[in-house]
Amino acid sequence: MKKISAVILGGVVMAGSAMAETGTSEWTGEAELGLVATSGNTETQTLSAKAKAANERDKWKHEANLEVLNTEDKKETTAERYTLVGKTNYKISDLDYVFGMATYEDDRFSGYDWRASEFVGYGRHVIKKENLTLDIEAGLGARQSEDDAGTSTDEGAARLSGNLGWKISDTSKFTEELTSEIGEDVTISKSVTGLKSQINGSLAMKITYTIKHVSEVPVSIEKVDRETAVTLVYSF
Repeated sequence: MKKISAVILGGVVMAGSAMAETGTSEWTGEAELGLVATSGNTETQTLSAKAKAANERDKWKHEANLEVLNTEDKKETTAERYTLVGKTNYKISDLDYVFGMATYEDDRFSGYDWRASEFVGYGRHVIKKENLTLDIEAGLGARQSEDDAGTSTDEGAARLSGNLGWKISDTSKFTEELTSEIGEDVTISKSVTGLKSQINGSLAMKITYTIKHVSEVPVSIEKVDRETAVTLVYSF
């Protein structure tokens, strides 16, 4: 956890440096909420909530993301996950940037009590058009985890990612995010496919399909998780 604290502290310092610069500061954000409840023969309730905020000032961009998932089946929790991501980009040119990021995940049904990772690396806007964007990133760092039995693991890791955005029309957008954290012991890969349709200026509906694969998992835990979510998105 000391590594995580150091990364978070470093991010705060970097953010402070950015705020001290002259220039226009622009804030953007999104809040997502999805709730599905069934009754009768099956009694379940699923809550999916996400929040994202970003600040851009001159060459700096800071992002924070929070995700919460909770599922109950007849008042018994069957899924519970909390994810927090912090990231800072520094623009080298119009197409190139370097980044630092830290993630923390608490997934109560993954066989792990918690997982955290920290990376620094290079990113490039491979395609940067009004209706089509493609960003790729590569970084090096470390990952820490603790399983349900209390066993802690520290390992070096590399991170590869790609982020595609396609504006299909004035009111709809397709997205695809691919990430892979390649550790010394465990590789975690994730695909998030999304389709967002604007309802009005600030409100949209979003459908996402997520596949997550973990190369090594505790006994009785599946290596692949799949998740489909329908949410309302408020942008500000």
